Amino acid sequence: MEDFEKKVSIKDSMEIEQENSNCSKSNEILNLLRKFLEIQQRRAQAYSKLKTGFSEYMKSGGELAYHQLCSEITVEFNDCSKQVLEMESLFLNPDYCRVDLAELLRAIQTQEKQKLHLTATIQVLKKAGRPSERLVNHENCSFKKPMEHECVHLQEITEAAGTEEAEANAEYDNALKEAIRGVQDAVTAINEHLEEVRYEIAALETE
Repeated sequence: MEDFEKKVSIKDSMEIEQENSNCSKSNEILNLLRKFLEIQQRRAQAYSKLKTGFSEYMKSGGELAYHQLCSEITVEFNDCSKQVLEMESLFLNPDYCRVDLAELLRAIQTQEKQKLHLTATIQVLKKAGRPSERLVNHENCSFKKPMEHECVHLQEITEAAGTEEAEANAEYDNALKEAIRGVQDAVTAINEHLEEVRYEIAALETE
C-alpha cells in the first residue's frame, strides 16, 4: 500500500512538472507573438515615415534628405526581418515545436518583402513621371548664340510620334496601377495573417 502511494505521489509530481513546463512554454510563445505584433507596428511607422518623406521630396526635390531617409528605413526593415527570422527559428525548435506559427510568420515575411519591393517601384515610377510629362534635359543641345540654341528634342509632330507617346504613357500607367494593386493585395494578405496571430494570442491568454 505504501509503495502504491509513493508511485501515485511520483506520478502526481511529474504531472505537475509537465503542466508547469507547458504553462511556461505557452507564456514564452505568447510573449514572442506579442513581440511580433510590436515589430509589425514598427514596420507600419516606417512606411508612414517613408510616405511622408517621399511626398516632401516630390514637392521640394530634396534629394539628399530623401536618400538619407531611404537608408534609415532600409536599416529599420532589415532589423525587423532579422528579429522575425529569429522567432521563426525558435518556433521550429523542438522545445516549442510550433511549425504552424513559423509558417505563419514566414508567410507574413514574404508579403512584407513583396510590399516593400512594390512600394519602391511605385516611388521610382512617380519620380520619373509619365513619359509625356517629363522635363527635357538640354545638355546635348548646341548653342550658337548666348540666348539661342538648336534643340535636339524638336521633332516633327506626326501621327506615329503621337501614337508612340500614347503607348509609352499607357505602359507607364499600367505599370503604376499594377504596382499599386500589388501593394493592396499584399496589405490584405498581411492583415489576414495578423488576424491569425491575434487569434492565437487570444487562445493562449485563455489557457
